[in-house]
Amino acid sequence: MALAVRTVDAGDPSEQAAGPRAPLARTLALARPAAGRLALATLLGAGALAAGIGLIATSAWLISRASQHPQESALALAIVAVQFFGLSRGLCRYCERLVGHDAAFRLLAALRVSVYRRLESLAPAGLPAFRGGDLLARLVDDVDALQDLLLRVIPPFAIAALVGGASVTLVWLMLPTAGLILLAALMLAATLVPWLTGGLARRRESRQAAARGALTACVVDLLEGAPELAVNGALDAQLERALRADEQLTRIALASARTAGTGQGLTTLLCGLAMWGSLLVGVSAVRSGALAGVLLAVIALVPLAAFELVTGLPVATQTLERVRASAARVFEVCDAPAPVLEPPHPAPVPPPPYSLQVRGLRAGYSPDGPWALDGVDLELAPGRLVAVVGPSGAGKSTLAEVLLRFLPYQGGSVTLGGVEIAELDGDHYRRVVGTVAQDAHIFDTTLRENLLLARRSASAGELDAALEQVRLLDWAQALPHALQTEVGEYGTRISGGQRQRLAIARALLADFPILILDEPAEHLDTATADAIVADLIDAGGGVATLMITHRLRGLEVADEVLVLDRGRVLERGGHAELLAAGGRYAEMWRREAAADGWLGADDASAYAY
Repeated sequence: MALAVRTVDAGDPSEQAAGPRAPLARTLALARPAAGRLALATLLGAGALAAGIGLIATSAWLISRASQHPQESALALAIVAVQFFGLSRGLCRYCERLVGHDAAFRLLAALRVSVYRRLESLAPAGLPAFRGGDLLARLVDDVDALQDLLLRVIPPFAIAALVGGASVTLVWLMLPTAGLILLAALMLAATLVPWLTGGLARRRESRQAAARGALTACVVDLLEGAPELAVNGALDAQLERALRADEQLTRIALASARTAGTGQGLTTLLCGLAMWGSLLVGVSAVRSGALAGVLLAVIALVPLAAFELVTGLPVATQTLERVRASAARVFEVCDAPAPVLEPPHPAPVPPPPYSLQVRGLRAGYSPDGPWALDGVDLELAPGRLVAVVGPSGAGKSTLAEVLLRFLPYQGGSVTLGGVEIAELDGDHYRRVVGTVAQDAHIFDTTLRENLLLARRSASAGELDAALEQVRLLDWAQALPHALQTEVGEYGTRISGGQRQRLAIARALLADFPILILDEPAEHLDTATADAIVADLIDAGGGVATLMITHRLRGLEVADEVLVLDRGRVLERGGHAELLAAGGRYAEMWRREAAADGWLGADDASAYAY
């Protein structure tokens, strides 16, 4: 993922240091190309705070000296210095925010690209390891929290070291005793107080990121499942879970606020002690003649300004613990094992015509579990339609996942034009083999934009042709805004049949040489399902098509039908051949015919072998 001119992958093992600080080290590794910007931002921040201290010191001297009514020329340099420090403080602060946020946003951009690319390699088989709402919290809240490492953790400590040393030196030159007092107070405020607040915050901050993820997951589940929860009477229980998650997060936030207040109070106490200690030794030094009277105000007020350097360090320590927890959650996603490993040196995709051959295929979801597919053979050639049928759990969807390279196979072979698909780049392979799933996603945009996802360069005529193939063109043209009509989130403004036809039109527009249809008519009424299956068969043309379906209506035109059960092929052959055999397929066909009423009971009973 590009940041400046260097590419860094958040999931790269070379960047994965061991130990509890590994997430922070990996975050800093992503920010390494922006180190120059971070250094500049730190120097600008130091300049702003140094200008503030200089403004206080010069103003204190100017007021004290002016009380002695000297000639105006004796004050001219101090007046210019006050103006200089006042202007430079605001300018440095503005530039520091500008440069620092630029570096932080570059880090976020690099990290987001890295995480999204990792999710792409995990999808779809690897994503169920994370709850949807919790994954959303990791991608948004936890990734955003990492910018604080560059804005609110590293710069405050670096600036405190740079400007604090200069402030102590300034006071030391005027009065060594006051310099020692300021040094001791600043050291305690920069070390002991952050250590105390860090120890108090460590456990709470690590819990806060997880609690925020749990709350997001509850809210997302509540929003997305509200209709089902209401119908099943579970809405109140889900609301109660969300409220409990919110209360837990609130308690953690309040505890963090108390810790921050404790750190602020201790720092303020040390600041007051430093000021009064400097004032006391300063008065004594003025009386003894060791310090000029006009410098007393400088000795007393510089500690007040200098403590601005350490005021934010306790909060920075809390933020460090929060960033550590968020980074661990982000890199947990980046480190999740990909279901399918890409070959280090992919073979080129063979030239057309494309054919897919499956021989002795074995695949499963766990090393110790049963085979989800066991010894499956099939062949997809241009213009050939193969249907796969069987009960739920027979392995039909697993077959689709393997053929799309979403799931690895442990035995047998799957070749595209004679090349094992495990040797091909997944993205290049899926430009040849496409799919229409039962849950194909419809985006919250226009009909036209949903179609253009398949091919951005498609012309208006090509869009109309794709819609015509799935019998949506007349309906789309009759809409008030035609193809510019918004379909709503998940396509909720159109019917289920129209959503599925739109997904099919998108796949046809992509012009895949090999098309896998995984239950394309699932969750639709009988008439709509039959119409969609018929349209798919008609639109197939010269495409090699694998249709995975539980519906048998319309499969008379299939070149071959495979009956799966528990991952094994029980029967195979043409529709008429399987009916004549009187086996499992004939039984399934008879039951469907009787249930849907597309054959009379007497006709259906003729197939009850």
